[in-house]
Amino acid sequence: MTETPTAAATDRALLEVRDLRRSFQVRRAGGLFGRPATLHAVDGVSFDLRPGRTLGLVGESGCGKTTTARLVLGVLSPTGGRVEFEGQPVPAPGTAAWRALRRRMQMVFQDPLGALDRRISVGHQVMEPLAIHGIAAGAARRSRALELLDAVGLGASFFQRYPHELSGGQRQRIVLARALILEPSLLVCDEPISALDVSIQAQVINLLLDLQARFDLAYLFISHDLKVVRQISHEVAVMYLGRIVEQGDPDRLLVDPAHPYTQALVSAIPVAAAARRRPRLILKGDPPNPVDRPGGCAFHPRCPAATARCAIDTPRLKPLPDGRLVACHVAHGEAEGPRLAA
Repeated sequence: MTETPTAAATDRALLEVRDLRRSFQVRRAGGLFGRPATLHAVDGVSFDLRPGRTLGLVGESGCGKTTTARLVLGVLSPTGGRVEFEGQPVPAPGTAAWRALRRRMQMVFQDPLGALDRRISVGHQVMEPLAIHGIAAGAARRSRALELLDAVGLGASFFQRYPHELSGGQRQRIVLARALILEPSLLVCDEPISALDVSIQAQVINLLLDLQARFDLAYLFISHDLKVVRQISHEVAVMYLGRIVEQGDPDRLLVDPAHPYTQALVSAIPVAAAARRRPRLILKGDPPNPVDRPGGCAFHPRCPAATARCAIDTPRLKPLPDGRLVACHVAHGEAEGPRLAA
């Protein structure tokens, strides 16, 4: 794991997210004749991200991680809350101010082949952001692209090649070079290694760490792989049904999780039988439909420790004595009433 920032390094956050919300109007089962309903994809998310640091965002599919990323980048407008980047609110999507800001905030996608145009050479795709933003020209653009290819571990021989001629790891390096050519401060990495072989995943993670140290980059790193998140992150936030339920230092959070949902995620990490310290926690049922969110704690229908209070009172995200933020009545010793799972 990377070194945890000290209290002395408390300069202003590069990215500030406060009570961020995004809902969508949908129809229940029944197609055109279904009753309208509101889906709360992101529901009150808050966090800070400082320069040169990584926040890992984890949770099951559909918990709101990617929607949060799109809100941070300004691709989606929030229905509530705010996002500030470098001390300024993120402008509305499509405006001139938003396009200028996007130079400082870039995205790394899950599927590198899908993110690249197979008809255009690697060099021209790496240079393309410079052309879009009217930066440099001719030989200067080419020189900058060659510098970035070298920075991501490739070389000039890749400039005239095409995406279909490359391996998955090489394609993701090209995506990184294209994202970095505008000299951003923030990379939003949405499952950037999940489409790669395990051996290649380690190489890309090491590259991300090297690039972070070299360019003082901040990462919002979205992944299902808790081992990878622990390796690359300075802080981890666990999302469930649109909300953060636990947040803190990755070593503490993933070795001794406090929230029952985090406990279930950690217990599912593959380890050698001799090294397993805790039994596998199997959650009952599927995640609830976000259109029909349960009352109280949204996790209580699947939680083995839930009490009567959990079903009626939504827990707030607040600190434990060790500094972690946890939204759980049981973890804070505030559970009341009989066990629901009894």
